[in-house]
Amino acid sequence: MTIVMGLDQHRAQITAEWIDTDTGEVSRSRISPAHRAGVRKFAERFRGQELEVALEATTGWRFVAEELRRVGAVVHLAEPAETAARRGNKKRAKSDRADARHVRELLMIGRLPESWIAPDHLLDLRSRVRLRHTLSHQRGEWQQRIQAVLYHHGCPHRRNLMTAEGLQWLKAQPLPAGAREQVTVALGMIDALDAQLAPLDKELRAYARRQLGCKALMKHFGVGELTAVTILAELGDVDRFSSSREAVRYAGLDITVHQSDQRRSPGHLSRQGPPALRWALFEAAQSAARQGSPDRDYFAQAAQRLGANRACLSVARKLLKRSYHTLRELGEEALQPA
Repeated sequence: MTIVMGLDQHRAQITAEWIDTDTGEVSRSRISPAHRAGVRKFAERFRGQELEVALEATTGWRFVAEELRRVGAVVHLAEPAETAARRGNKKRAKSDRADARHVRELLMIGRLPESWIAPDHLLDLRSRVRLRHTLSHQRGEWQQRIQAVLYHHGCPHRRNLMTAEGLQWLKAQPLPAGAREQVTVALGMIDALDAQLAPLDKELRAYARRQLGCKALMKHFGVGELTAVTILAELGDVDRFSSSREAVRYAGLDITVHQSDQRRSPGHLSRQGPPALRWALFEAAQSAARQGSPDRDYFAQAAQRLGANRACLSVARKLLKRSYHTLRELGEEALQPA
């Protein structure tokens, strides 16, 4: 007996619909509250049966997949945007039960747009890489707030405020009490973020120096320890991509095009991939302008035509394609934990 199931997951409850492919009987259930214990109790009824389950890759999918695997189920992770697109544009009833039925039917006919489920050690590494990216992004936001306060009160623009000289200059600016309070709070938040970033950076750098895939990526000009570990964690198993172009599309570095007859809209970055991966590739590509870079001439020519930022994006695509081929040549060893 084979059972094919679709799940629609929310924080409060999970809706399940499954079909017995031998008898054609359709059953439904609701798991509430939707925590690990509730999912474990629900999954136990299917232990020892041939079970295939599809659920969307939304927040919380990991513990559901872990509990289903405990009872021997084969779990398929659906890409949310493409799954919704395959419902079509026609207006129809939208409910949790309908969503569960939709992913179940896509799985049964072999049209489920699947996302790759990374091994546990890579999921943990990815969460740490994304945590670091979030902290770094928040640090930049607080620096921008300081610059906004300075501009609002007519102070001259100055870069590198977080250096000793820059902080001394910032302290000497004639700001009113309210603005000074804003700057003081922002500096305190930056110090707090730095305290969290320092040990995280140290551990990620140490991991990159030990891990085989990261060491191979660092052989490319511009790829350092933090960018290498980010690329590895976010790209994962490159064998799931049929070509390096698919890896570029996955990263969100591809240019979108909308064309109808003779009309063609200007292209923009899709940005439909992991932000941390795009950051790492752009960060590594910025070194293309340095002496000794193999992409220096290409960068200079592209910068003349397109500007420095778009030239960096072009080099970032090249680096991603090289990283794809590097990890593919290493095979399974590239993802082994350090």
